[in-house]
Amino acid sequence: MSQTVIELLMTRLKQIGVTDVFGVPGDFSFALNDAIDNDPDMRWIGCTNELNAAYAADGYARIKGRSALCTTYGVGELSALCGVAGSYTEHLPIFHLVGMPSISTQRSRRIVHHTLGDGQFDAYAAMTKPVVCASAILTAENAACQIERCIEAAGSRNRPVYMALPQDQADKPLPGEYVCAPEAPQSDPATLAAVIEAIAEKVAAAGSTVVLAGYLIARLGLRGAARELLGRTGLPFATMFMDKTALDETLPGYVGLYDGRIMNPEVRDFVEGCECVLNLGAIWSDFNTGAFTAHIDPSRMIAVMQHEVRIGHAVFANVEMRDVLAGLATALPHKPMAGPRAKGLGQPKGGPDDPITPDYLYPRWEQFLRPGDAVIAETGTVSMGLGFALMPEGAEFFNQTLWGAIGWATPAAFGAALAAPERRTILFTGEGAHQMTVQELGQFGLHGLKPIVFCLNNDGYLIERLLCKNPMSAYNDLAPWNYTQLPAAFGLTDWYCAKVTTNAALEQALARAETCGTGTYIEVVMDRMAASPLAQKLGESIKTLYASAT
Repeated sequence: MSQTVIELLMTRLKQIGVTDVFGVPGDFSFALNDAIDNDPDMRWIGCTNELNAAYAADGYARIKGRSALCTTYGVGELSALCGVAGSYTEHLPIFHLVGMPSISTQRSRRIVHHTLGDGQFDAYAAMTKPVVCASAILTAENAACQIERCIEAAGSRNRPVYMALPQDQADKPLPGEYVCAPEAPQSDPATLAAVIEAIAEKVAAAGSTVVLAGYLIARLGLRGAARELLGRTGLPFATMFMDKTALDETLPGYVGLYDGRIMNPEVRDFVEGCECVLNLGAIWSDFNTGAFTAHIDPSRMIAVMQHEVRIGHAVFANVEMRDVLAGLATALPHKPMAGPRAKGLGQPKGGPDDPITPDYLYPRWEQFLRPGDAVIAETGTVSMGLGFALMPEGAEFFNQTLWGAIGWATPAAFGAALAAPERRTILFTGEGAHQMTVQELGQFGLHGLKPIVFCLNNDGYLIERLLCKNPMSAYNDLAPWNYTQLPAAFGLTDWYCAKVTTNAALEQALARAETCGTGTYIEVVMDRMAASPLAQKLGESIKTLYASAT
């Protein structure tokens, strides 16, 4: 008996390592829901809403490399769209599975629920196209090739794909034999050789070279190749904000976080003073460049991206980053060079009975981190403060620098914890973002996960206060919540919870978090305008942050 459409889809997902599927069930997606639930090798991860499911899938993919999301037609898929767009922006392959009305219903143009009432059934797939790298509506006739095409696209482009399954197609058998194996992108040998030679000549001629280790190193699974390159050449490296922990920050040669002219002047002077900058997968975005204050002469820049290389103003297409890194490891000379040594945040400043301030909190959080931690930092002042902390060996720092959707971190932390339950997952979030997606806390308990959650309560949207004309505008205010009662409300009755306002109380809570053996939730209260240095300086750099390109 031939395989059905749904059987093939489940088989292929499992074969590429996708076994956990986040989502919310719906009547149009029951075929998908049942197939996942009935497969002993797959696991349905129910979430409180589709947006949270998308954020959780995003966090999971940052650990595992890929993940899956399942929603129903219309109301479900559009709810998830913001999260899918974030994964697209940040190069994360998410398989978005959507259950949709049957082909017969679509042909009849009947007005059914979850539609726009106009008899059109392809509107939502069209809405999704800008934030996926491939999409397909699966039928028995096309499923074999379309599934392979989407899998190849997700793998080669590291972005989400969209696969919709009409109700009446799931259990249809596939017709006869099929062969469909789209080829992954390959480097053009002649172009690759020319690129390696040109880079080697440029580095050899430069009196000084620094590597910018970009986030694509991590997304493409090339950390080992990048480490080998650095080990063979002895070159120093820096990271930018989006790229933090793309390579381990305890490696020899790490000089620190490069943030243009906003922070770390020693790192800035070193990076911008080098005659050659070898950029391995970093992008020149606003928050990566210190509000566009990074100044590196393009003629000194070599940018190795996923499918192309730029050397000065010349662009070389059809070369894969993996091949370029492998070639450079043997072609570049051993050229060790001393740079500044990466520095942490120093010692916490303040007395035991003092109110908590950024000068105490962020250095103390840095000290709290352990090797191997998975650190999820919410968009806003929390991630800006922690971005300059020095991460221990094997610790990873995750935030959403480019897309920047507040509310992402709480569900993303759930996804990350589910992906690696053996690791210590620590969520750092501001209370404004937390309010958006807080209900996903309950999923930690449902799956036996024990994260450490820090909710920074500064009485409103602090980063907005710093960036807008009037910090006290009403739109920056929030309803006051009893945050430490939230875990119990979501069924986490055994968690250790504390609200801290002084340094001494923070110390007591941190000590309990280390030893309590349960999930931990600590509300940290600070003054409404108490911001980390980067957040303050961004507020002072509005002209460059929002300036028109010239």
